[in-house]
Amino acid sequence: MKGNRKALLVGVNIKQQADFSYSMKELANLAAACHIDSVAEVTQNLNRINKTHYIGTGKIEETLRFLEELDAELVIFNDELSATQIRNLEQELGKTVIDRTMLILDIFASRAKTREAQLQVEVAHLKYMLPRITGQRESLGRQGGGVGLKNRGAGETKLELDRRKIEAKIVVLNKELEALVAQRETQRNQRKKSGVPLVSLVGYTNAGKSTILNALLRRSHQSFNKQVFEKDMLFATLDTSVRKIKLANHQPFLLSDTVGFVDKLPHHLVKAFRSTLEEAATADLLIVVVDFSSPNYQKLVDVTNKTLKDIGIENVPMIYAYNKADLVDIEIPQLKGESLYLSAKQEVGIEELAELIGERVFKNKIHCDMLIPFDGGRLVSYLNENANVLATSYDDNGTKLTVECNQNDFEKYQQYVI
Repeated sequence: MKGNRKALLVGVNIKQQADFSYSMKELANLAAACHIDSVAEVTQNLNRINKTHYIGTGKIEETLRFLEELDAELVIFNDELSATQIRNLEQELGKTVIDRTMLILDIFASRAKTREAQLQVEVAHLKYMLPRITGQRESLGRQGGGVGLKNRGAGETKLELDRRKIEAKIVVLNKELEALVAQRETQRNQRKKSGVPLVSLVGYTNAGKSTILNALLRRSHQSFNKQVFEKDMLFATLDTSVRKIKLANHQPFLLSDTVGFVDKLPHHLVKAFRSTLEEAATADLLIVVVDFSSPNYQKLVDVTNKTLKDIGIENVPMIYAYNKADLVDIEIPQLKGESLYLSAKQEVGIEELAELIGERVFKNKIHCDMLIPFDGGRLVSYLNENANVLATSYDDNGTKLTVECNQNDFEKYQQYVI
């Protein structure tokens, strides 16, 4: 799917969906991300999808006319198609047929950088292909009569071999993935032991999660090489990045940037990226980032919440960051309950976001006094770096600190508490 090829977009509006036009616009954006130019749209209102051809016979004729007039090479459908639908449509239209899932898989494949992301995408792609290899070999023979491999036609034998190869490859890739998941689990457990809170950025693709992470990094004076890739494009980031952020009172928290969501996200991809998204499941706080400049922003919120529920992420405290609010006629920054309206690009509201995070993840901080011997200089430095030191004084026995710290540090250094 490389090069600027021309495509016709086809979608079915089931039972007059209010957000159908937005879904078709998003399909065009997905196509553009695959270097495909959308030249026209064919849409149809139906109560349910046509099982054999996705669209009705009249719309197939209309699609054929468009293909001839516009010289399009591809036909892209706004839903996941079955093997039967793909075969029938390619026979009728005489063009390559692509569905929404194939587009998303292609984008993920081109954007995956780490080995884990590449494996996850490959597993998702193979699982998508498995039920669709039938019917892709029209020149192959049909299955012969009788029982057993010897009586099978060339086509059926080849299809069975293909199936077995794909299934075997999935097993191999999953084993490699399991090893990487185990490493991630070990890192996660180490972070839990440290007592440093974990905050996860989640949300629709291109909502500005990476931009918010980078803005918070700059605010806490982190070096430039700690910043993550950000760009105004769908699925710019697939790999989970975790960075340490410090608040004004020096208390640190970990901030993770996760893969973005999209409407009709293929379930194979959701399953494949489950281990990556579990970073959010173990978080102390989720920041749901929303593109407030989108006229369909509530739909983006709904898709995000549904995807989180589908992967089992529930009962984690949330705050909503309505990003790109500078493009809407409202005053920013503005806080309404658990919702903050801000602009990460303009860095308006980032300070307020940091304060809101601090209030949520450090609400159980412990206020205490510690007396640390003079030979415990490393501990004094640690507390100045990782706790909120409210007062410092000295006496004959050492350094006295009045601090606000987390439960983990309080228990770890209990011997110094006075």
